[in-house]
Amino acid sequence: MIHTRRRGIAAIVLWLIFLLACAGIISRTHFTTDLSAFLPRAPTPEQQLLMDQLQDGLASRLILVGIEGADAPTRARLSKQIAQRLRADRTFASVNNGEPVNAERDRTFLFDNRYLLSPAVTPARFSADGLHAALSDSIDLLASSAGLLVKSILPRDPTGEMVQLLEQLNSGTQPTLVEGAWASRDGTRALMLMQTRAAGSDTDAQQHAMAAIQQAFDQAPSAIPSAQLVMTGPGVFSVTSRDTIKRQVTRLSIISLALIATLLLLVYRSFSALTLGLLPVVSGALAGIAAVSLGFGAVHGITLGFGTALIGEAVDYSIYLFVQSEQNNADHQNWIKRFWPTIRLGVLTSIAGFASLLLSGFPGLAQLGLYAIAGLIAAATVTRFVLPSLLPAHFRIHDVSAIGLTLSRVVQRAAALRWPAAIVLLAACAIVVANRASLWNDTIASLSPVSQVDVELDTRLRADMGAPDVRYLVVVSGANQESVLRAAERASTLLQTLVEQGELAGFESPSRYLPSIATQRARQNSLPPRPLLETRLAQAVQGLPVRAQLFTPFLADTTAARSQPLLQAADLQQTSMAMAVDALLIRQQRQWRALLPLTAPEGVDINAERVRAALSAMPDVLFVDMKAESDRLYSGYLHEAIALSLGGLVAIIVLLLVVFRSPMRVLRIIAPLAAAIITVTAGLSLFGQQMIILHLVGLLLVAAVGSNYALFFDRPDPRTPILPRTLASMLFASLTTVAGFGLLAFSNVSILQALGVTVAPGVILALIYSAIFARQSDA
Repeated sequence: MIHTRRRGIAAIVLWLIFLLACAGIISRTHFTTDLSAFLPRAPTPEQQLLMDQLQDGLASRLILVGIEGADAPTRARLSKQIAQRLRADRTFASVNNGEPVNAERDRTFLFDNRYLLSPAVTPARFSADGLHAALSDSIDLLASSAGLLVKSILPRDPTGEMVQLLEQLNSGTQPTLVEGAWASRDGTRALMLMQTRAAGSDTDAQQHAMAAIQQAFDQAPSAIPSAQLVMTGPGVFSVTSRDTIKRQVTRLSIISLALIATLLLLVYRSFSALTLGLLPVVSGALAGIAAVSLGFGAVHGITLGFGTALIGEAVDYSIYLFVQSEQNNADHQNWIKRFWPTIRLGVLTSIAGFASLLLSGFPGLAQLGLYAIAGLIAAATVTRFVLPSLLPAHFRIHDVSAIGLTLSRVVQRAAALRWPAAIVLLAACAIVVANRASLWNDTIASLSPVSQVDVELDTRLRADMGAPDVRYLVVVSGANQESVLRAAERASTLLQTLVEQGELAGFESPSRYLPSIATQRARQNSLPPRPLLETRLAQAVQGLPVRAQLFTPFLADTTAARSQPLLQAADLQQTSMAMAVDALLIRQQRQWRALLPLTAPEGVDINAERVRAALSAMPDVLFVDMKAESDRLYSGYLHEAIALSLGGLVAIIVLLLVVFRSPMRVLRIIAPLAAAIITVTAGLSLFGQQMIILHLVGLLLVAAVGSNYALFFDRPDPRTPILPRTLASMLFASLTTVAGFGLLAFSNVSILQALGVTVAPGVILALIYSAIFARQSDA
């Protein structure tokens, strides 16, 4: 007795140390909600690009802002006041609302460097014939809308390099100007486009940026109650998703805990029993979060949602201890000898099922597996070694023998339902087979917690803004900046052919704003020496209504351009082009990348095969359809998860075969679990709900929880009936699991809702099928 007490005290001390260690780890844990946790550990080049763009690409750092309500002049004033304030905030790399704040600086930069930047600068252009043609075009432009600009710079730029550069840079779609600020097509909102310095995956920084925007709006002098601010973008989605998941998890945890506590109070009629019974739950949750933090460095919001649901299962172990123990026996060693082996085997089968997820190449799925294993081990260990030592000397709960006896009579009649159950199961199999092609939703959007309202707002603002579409990307890689820029120029030449053929509407390239050194030097060398240029110019003006003497400034500028310093990336700072170069020319460790976003013709998708064929001569060039790649990635992820889950089922079967050495006995244990899984799957299909990865995790949980029921119903000696208190403990355990998971079914976050609609009915079905298919002599 003394030895047992000492062991109990040692177990309690170790448990408290363990809880303190878990709390210390969790206090330093980073929590995230972005989809990077569902991207592979060893990605392909296309997948790596997808990951980079999700985490730190240009699109991830854009915030689209709309100002609605009030009248157009008020919205425009608000836009200008907000922009003025935020341009002084280091949080933002750029703030654009249509105001020409950088226009003069950009024009000066372009004009001073026009002979290094213009793709039209070639030796042929500065021949006598080339000069004549260029001069003719410039003279024709005098009668156009650009006439004032052309007239002012004609003596210095008769070949029209400046006009060509401005047309090239303004070729993209931009919103219309109303009262000097961007406005939507229908004129109902003012528009702004902001780029944060922080990556879109830095949720805290994105939240700070959103707060700065909101504060600038609230404190703007023109702010009125009827005006409303809306925001969208990947960073905004990350923040709202994190807040939504956090809010949902907190609310559902409180309600779930209240429901379970109420249920257990009705069963136990003892506050001390309720408090002690929740200790394995708390221990399991802390252990799960700490294990994921140590194993992965961060904990995903989905994992936290899973932890909330664990309340419904981890409490089962204390229910088994309290309800199954003899009520007149303070020593719980009898329960440990009689029932713990069955519970321990149930825990081992759960571990075997979830262990397969640890093999996943996707950190998000592996996180769920590690959380489940660590949480269940901790909860079961605390129930076995700590909880009995914490129980008071005369601990007892309310007598539930009457409920157990009623359940015994029900179970004795359960065998009569075998044929109806078999018919239901056959119908479920038929539904699953008939709908097998549409069972799974294999698009990555199915994992997104973003509401449909937010998605529709994002679509509207992007359409109004003409925001860059980075679905299609050509990626050029190289060892240094110069080699990448030269390759980008070669790729641009090939892509321009596709534009002329109508396959593309256009494309962007960093070489447009920062040509390679080789190209800049070639353009310099295209400029003839002044004496030769004078001779050619005299020939070129013949037949034109201008005299050669008008272009003396042109001769001076070309002479200076022949020896001017070549452009470097630093020279673009303080211009609008710097943002484009920073976004499209990326250095990662020792490798450089140039991104060339492609624009599809209106109303059609880009023909990927034709683009790849056009670029096939360039080995270091990659074409990526980001949407198709993300869906392909998730589809592979889903198929891997299905395969791993089947592997987990095989592991459970192997474990049971090793323990029981009886295929028939193992079949009796597995049959109710398989029946429950098939029936739930058919039910989801029948109600038109496609399954996502979290449904699959839910099915694993059904198998994990249901294995305890099946093991309790399977008795080694058919002549030994199931004790009434054992039946009562299984009923109470299933009800608490339903309470824990059932609430998730009402969540508006799809990833949490998927767990609820799968586990809650699945657990009840596992218990019912276990009773129906149990050998009648067992009852």
